[in-house]
Amino acid sequence: MDPIIRRAQAMSPNERRGRMQVVSLKLACQTAMLAIAFTTAGRAQDAKPVSEHDVQAKLAYCEVCHGVSAQGFHGYYPIPRLAGQQTDYLENQLQAFIEHRRTNNIMFNVGHVLSPAMIAALAADFKDLNPKPLGGAPKDLVADGKKIFEEGIPAANVPACASCHGPEAKGNGPFPRLAGQLFDYVSNKLKNWDKERGQDPAKPDTSAIMEPIAHGLKEPQIKAVAAYLSYLE
Repeated sequence: MDPIIRRAQAMSPNERRGRMQVVSLKLACQTAMLAIAFTTAGRAQDAKPVSEHDVQAKLAYCEVCHGVSAQGFHGYYPIPRLAGQQTDYLENQLQAFIEHRRTNNIMFNVGHVLSPAMIAALAADFKDLNPKPLGGAPKDLVADGKKIFEEGIPAANVPACASCHGPEAKGNGPFPRLAGQLFDYVSNKLKNWDKERGQDPAKPDTSAIMEPIAHGLKEPQIKAVAAYLSYLE
């Protein structure tokens, strides 16, 4: 008998379900990356040049909320770090705000006036920034968060975060950088994922991949992962 078949037969039902979910997640990741690559390419063809002066002025405007060097800001509510973020992800999320696939009235007002060229220029500039993380999360949660990030939670069918976000949480194309992201921002987003993301079923995006994962995490697990990520550089 083929060794692969023997190993599959030796797995418990839970192990087989977990393995299938990981395979499905990888396929979903690859499909999403291709879809967004084509969308981004289409937008790039429509782009008209913008001046460096206009880009720098808009960056300064963004930093009013997102903090110095876009490192994030703890205000009335947490405002995310954009520094070092993947360009594909930033462009896709701005488009999601504009199309109401992602709910945030402030970001809709910011995004819908931006030209495709300005969105691309801003995303490229944010990608090049690399300030130190703000940190501040409970350090006693970091070890548990690291384990979840690297290994997932097999009993809850939650795959390793690193499988899409990379071993250093720096992201990959449409999958965002999480390293250095604000603790309270990550916690809030994971707890409210289905209320803010994927709000237009007719236009599904990569947020659909995260919905069952976010749903499978308990609040202490969410806080542990968020704490670990907040200290990564």
